[in-house]
Amino acid sequence: MSDKRREKLLPVSSWPTREEAARARWFQPVTLGPVTAATRTWVPAMVPWRSNEAGEVTPQVIAWYERFARGRPGVLVVEATGIRDVPSGPLLRAGDDRFVEGLSRLVDAVKRASGGETKLFIQLIDFLAIKRRPQRSVFFSRFLQLTPALRALRPELDDAGLRAHLESLDDQTLATLLPPRELEALQFGLRERVTDTHLPHLAALPQVLPGLFAAAASRCAKAGFDGVELHSAHAYTLASFLSALNTRTDGYGGERANRVRLPLEVFAATRAAVPASFAVGCRFLADEIIAGGNRSDDAAFFGVQLARAGMDFLSLSRGGKFEDAKQPRVGASAYPYTGPSGHECMPTTKLEHPWGRNVSAAAQVKQALLAAGLRTPLVVCGGIATLAQAEAILENDEADVVASARQSLADPDWLLKLRLGQGASIRRCLFTNYCEGLDQSHQAVTCQLWDRAKGLPDDDTVPRTADRRRLLAPAWEL
Repeated sequence: MSDKRREKLLPVSSWPTREEAARARWFQPVTLGPVTAATRTWVPAMVPWRSNEAGEVTPQVIAWYERFARGRPGVLVVEATGIRDVPSGPLLRAGDDRFVEGLSRLVDAVKRASGGETKLFIQLIDFLAIKRRPQRSVFFSRFLQLTPALRALRPELDDAGLRAHLESLDDQTLATLLPPRELEALQFGLRERVTDTHLPHLAALPQVLPGLFAAAASRCAKAGFDGVELHSAHAYTLASFLSALNTRTDGYGGERANRVRLPLEVFAATRAAVPASFAVGCRFLADEIIAGGNRSDDAAFFGVQLARAGMDFLSLSRGGKFEDAKQPRVGASAYPYTGPSGHECMPTTKLEHPWGRNVSAAAQVKQALLAAGLRTPLVVCGGIATLAQAEAILENDEADVVASARQSLADPDWLLKLRLGQGASIRRCLFTNYCEGLDQSHQAVTCQLWDRAKGLPDDDTVPRTADRRRLLAPAWEL
């Protein structure tokens, strides 16, 4: 590693000895409802794009999670897994009974690799349709909805002539003529919203989603998972119901109490569908970051409501919204981690203070829980890369569990190395978002450091991508 890059890493004055690590709060047990994790370490959900178009557990998926399990985190959360049995690219699914067998094999592999120590949760997700940014000519010839207001612009033209006329106009003029959603569809691609209640399938979401989440969770319980995390964060369906931008008028939007109603109903249905020994929690945002979005006081309100309902854990993230995403190229879809809210969600060393980005907001949620007499465990993540960080968070009672995604990706053994007093051998994440760039293009996620380690075999025994990137972190021998 170059000195320039090393300077950007969070400083470590000294690594703990094995005895010091054994006394650390981070490596003490934590109770998550009916499940007790051996440590307060947590590897959050990351989508590695190792599944197939059928949404199945492939050998590559199993190898990915086995590798993390060998580092023995307290909890390992399997990637966002769709609750519907619909095509969604190489994303795992739990929307049909046929997925149970593959998920069972995944559970068995993780349990073996961690010696039974790691608790395995799975994150369940629902998402709405989003289309690719269209070619300009295709948009005007096929997709543009000709409203009465648009027809009134040139009443002498037939539909084909009006479409051709509008296509000939410059972007600045179009911005004054097209309805906002049509302009967005041209510039970004069509994106459904939970507020599109004029569409029957979106109006019916409150009636449909509780049963879909519950059925998917039941399958995961049958597969042997220890719990589920209901994905209510970032740009996805449940998060959109929680958002301050949710203006539905059917009792599921507007006031906070209405916005949290569907997540609570999803939780109730899920809890009723799984065994009492199975943990059910959720992930939501401590801050949406976007203009007009939720802030930490909203998150504190939601946290208290979810905890009172009986959630076994609450996991906090931040940002990652479509509303401020970067404009995609023609033929690509908008991605919610490319704008300012996405940069907060995926902090890099380009930021002045990337470390512990979400801790202060999480602490407000934690204090609201305590004030309400609730001890529901709170999980925090965001730029966590050292034991000292985690210890300070736990000591200050800002959270109960500390998660680390990208440092765990860079070195899946890092938590075990800390526990064994071998911190100096940790492969430290550079926080460049190399991995996130791969995720955005739906390529197999890898770490640039895996291919830079010295003394590694470079032969056909090493699984690689077509462009020769190492698919798994190098093995570490005790």
